[in-house]
Amino acid sequence: MQDVVRVAAIPFHSQPGETEANLARLSTEARAAAAAGAHLALLPELSLTGFIPNHPTGDHNAWLRQALAAARAAAQPIPGPATDALARIASETGLYLAAGLLEDTGNVLHNTHVLVGPEGLLGAWRKLHVPMFEMPFYNGGTALPVVATPLGRIGINICFDALIPESTRLLAVQNAEIVLFPFAADPAPGTPEAWAAWAQPALQARCVENGIFGIAANYLGHVQCAGAEQSFPGGAAVFGPRGNLIAGPTAGTLVAELRRDELLSARAEPEALFRFRRPEIYGPLTRL
Repeated sequence: MQDVVRVAAIPFHSQPGETEANLARLSTEARAAAAAGAHLALLPELSLTGFIPNHPTGDHNAWLRQALAAARAAAQPIPGPATDALARIASETGLYLAAGLLEDTGNVLHNTHVLVGPEGLLGAWRKLHVPMFEMPFYNGGTALPVVATPLGRIGINICFDALIPESTRLLAVQNAEIVLFPFAADPAPGTPEAWAAWAQPALQARCVENGIFGIAANYLGHVQCAGAEQSFPGGAAVFGPRGNLIAGPTAGTLVAELRRDELLSARAEPEALFRFRRPEIYGPLTRL
């Protein structure tokens, strides 16, 4: 890992199906993060193609058909025009940039987050665990890569995945150093504070369990599609490898520094938790 990595967690507003407009706003945010000295910027879940609201109040059958058609229309191949545009922004700003999109793989869609750098597309992560309200739109993924970059070894867990311990452990066994946690969550009463209270315990646990840095950014703003609406409060936070809060939580963009010496120190602790794994006795976990 680089000695100091300056990261930006960016709560971000996008509208479903408005990929070009979303990219234009994303470019503005990326340039602001680069101007603030960031090396790495995280955008929320589905930030490129927009989050399709999933709490209809009218005819559910009509809504579902319209919403599925909208999801199909918005979905993008990887690689494709959207990731090419994202890579151009990374090249122009010098940033490593992570953003989310509905991925078109042919017969099915996935909720996918990509990482691009000045050198181009580096990796893609599909959401593993799909909440019930989101199940009509995309399928769960499988493999979770860890990408070696000049900044460090980076992996991604998308929203609900952060609540399931195995998701981050799949990255940790590949020696991830920095894990990005993009969210689109609106826990009651729909404030940044409510999001932080809901997400922070799980994120602190994932970081201390695995000896990693964690960066989280939540979706921001009001979305409309197929007659349904939903609002997201934003929120951002950065955590250290002891589960400590480095910065935030804040409602808006957060810039913070990750230090390699903190990572090494945490992993050298006598009770660094990852060291005490016993994978040889965990077989029943894969059979039940």
